Amino acid sequence: MTELSPSRPQLVYLAFGAETYHQEALFSIASALAWLRETPQAELDIQVFCDNPQPYARLPVRVRILDEATRQRWNAPHGYHFRAKHVALRKVLEESPVALLIDTDTFFHRSPVELFDRVQPGTLLCNDYYTRYGTNKENMLYSALSTTLRDRGLADDQMMLLNSGVIGLHQQDAQVLDHSIALIDELFPMARGAYTLEEFCLSVAAYRSMQVKKCPDLIHHYWSRKQLFRAKVKAWVAKHARNPTSQAALDDTRRVTMHLPRPPRSQRLLYKLITLALPAHLRQFIREILYGCYEHPNEFDQACGPVWWEKALQNQEERLGKPVTQRLLERWFDRELVQLILGSRCKAIHDHLLNSSCK
Repeated sequence: MTELSPSRPQLVYLAFGAETYHQEALFSIASALAWLRETPQAELDIQVFCDNPQPYARLPVRVRILDEATRQRWNAPHGYHFRAKHVALRKVLEESPVALLIDTDTFFHRSPVELFDRVQPGTLLCNDYYTRYGTNKENMLYSALSTTLRDRGLADDQMMLLNSGVIGLHQQDAQVLDHSIALIDELFPMARGAYTLEEFCLSVAAYRSMQVKKCPDLIHHYWSRKQLFRAKVKAWVAKHARNPTSQAALDDTRRVTMHLPRPPRSQRLLYKLITLALPAHLRQFIREILYGCYEHPNEFDQACGPVWWEKALQNQEERLGKPVTQRLLERWFDRELVQLILGSRCKAIHDHLLNSSCK
């Protein structure tokens, strides 16, 4: 697969910056490879545009180094880094008849071949679409841009807003990307650098000109509850990074599921009962801490425990309306009843929260 054939479908990743993005990409690719075992006759290439080739050394992919100068050029003229997604896919479509760019924070439910089956001429494949442009007129992308777009005949309130976690196109439809890139460059100052401007401009570029299909049944895009899924992925990487294409590694990708690892309802009711003896301001905090103490049979769900602890502290700070200081945290964990409820895990949880990024 590392010997690229431009005539084959191209599955494309763009990964740069913090290690977590490379871990996400590594797992997503392994997930794709695991499902490709279901379609052994499939011909498919995988490319990764990245600033660090090392995480992909043991994968059957083509690595395309993205140096800082190139990345800055792809982000120009406004330094908007999501612009690079469209530029990278446009580059691949100059070489190949069909290509699909997928975000790193994804994993597969089915063979990637099924994604490409939905990419037909005249069709844009996106991850999903969720609402119409006119649904939320308070949104900055609406208040800042709707009049201009309507006056130019580019969009109206009925336009569907797309999620660009997946962008799949045929070479003959690459002009959609040219249009979206031009819109990003033009609208960025008016939109005040809105985080979702990239997928918004893709929505505008495809509106009325392309048939749009979606694929949430084929992939999971974990843009929501990201820290929980990153904990699962990190646990998989820690276990399998040395041999990510082994049978065991590929099989384990199926055990990283879209399931949110919460304790069962009966256990949550028990947590509620045993925390009733605590002062009111600590009850919900300790209940949520206990969510991270539940012993899941799935090792990748089990890896999410510290994320629950961090989220419990974040929620507590929001309830209090102020940061929780080290001294206050120590006072809470010094309570005899808190130590009794948390048992042998009490010190580990306390130490984790003191040292976590939340603090």
